[in-house]
This record gives sequence, C-alpha cells and structure tokens, in this order.
Amino acid sequence: MIEISDVSKVYRTAHGEVRALDDVTLAINEGEFVALKGHSGSGKSTLLALLGGLALPNIGSVSVAGHDVGNLSSSERARFRGENVGFVFQMFHLLPYLNVLDNVLVASTSGARAANRDYATALLTEFGMEERITHRPGQLSAGERQRVAMARALLNRPKLLLADEPTGNLDEKNAVAMLDFLVGFHQQGGTIVLATHDDRAAERAERIVELSAGKVVSPVTTG
Repeated sequence: MIEISDVSKVYRTAHGEVRALDDVTLAINEGEFVALKGHSGSGKSTLLALLGGLALPNIGSVSVAGHDVGNLSSSERARFRGENVGFVFQMFHLLPYLNVLDNVLVASTSGARAANRDYATALLTEFGMEERITHRPGQLSAGERQRVAMARALLNRPKLLLADEPTGNLDEKNAVAMLDFLVGFHQQGGTIVLATHDDRAAERAERIVELSAGKVVSPVTTG
C-alpha cells in the first residue's frame, strides 16, 4: 500500500534550512493501522503531507496505492487525493460560511451530486449529526466539528485515511468517540496512518512508529 524509500524533506526558511525528514524508509501494508508518534517537530505532519501528495520529497520516493506520488503533476496529485485519500486534521478545517452538509460535500469528486448528498447524509447520521445538518460550524461543539470533518474525509470512500492529531482539540469523551470511528474504518479494511503524541490514541493502532528529529527511531508492534 505505502512504500517510503530513502525520503528526505527540507524546508527553506529565512533562518536557513529545516530538515523535517531525514532518510526515512518505511512500508505500511494495505489494511494496516499505523500510529506515527513523536514530539512536535519530529516530522509526523510532514510525513502525512507527503503521503497525501500535499508536499513532495526533496530526495527519495513515496509510493501510495501504486502511485509514485512525487512524479505526479499537480492536477494528477489532486485526482490521486480525491480517489484514494481522506484527511482528518486537529483544526477541522471546516468552511464557516457553509452548513454541515455542504462542508461534507466540499470533498465530492464525482458529478453524481444526488448520490453524494445521500451518502453524506448517511455518514452524518451514522456520526449522530442528523439534527445538525443545516447548522454552520460556529454553532457546533469541537466534538461535533470533528465528526463533520470525519464524514467529509470518508465521502469518497478512500483507501487511506490520514489523521493528524485528530483528538488534539477534543475532550476525553469526544476523543474516545473519534478513535472509535477510526477503528471502525480500519475494521472495514481501510488503511490508517495516524500522527499523534497521545499515548491513548497511539495504543489503538496495530503498530507504532516513533519519529525523532525527522528520523524513524523505533518501529514498535502493538499487536
């Protein structure tokens, strides 16, 4: 499913170069649930960005679902994301001027608008948001906003779900609910890469890969 080979990523800033990833090699099987664990600045978010085609490696190759992501054009990467990848972020990234249903439909990549609307409604109902479909993000709690973001991530039935600190802004009850949703996606055969510094979140994964200063320092199997 995922093959990362000898990957380095360097960002150039006004203060010099920042090596976010340093010669990383990692394989993740289809249907696996992997947690990337490490302190802020360890390279977790950068690695997710590379897997989703939001950034490109300076050195090395990133292959996801048979696609050499680094060799795709900008439009090809957008199509790759729409067909293969769902994103869940700590900050939700909902559009404040759209209601809940339309925020989910933003992710739609096909022309079957009616079918997409029906599926979006079904997802929101599954996440207990059927009473909030016409509400805007500012009218929702943090847990509700994250459920909307999860529905949006699943709209195109992705093969791979990338979750970047998805419980970071949630209280314990909502964090547990979000992790349960992720586990449900995994149990249905989906592949998950979760970036987190939360031990409770990482323990839900099958495997923990620890990053430090842009390097993989200890791949750990959790069972």
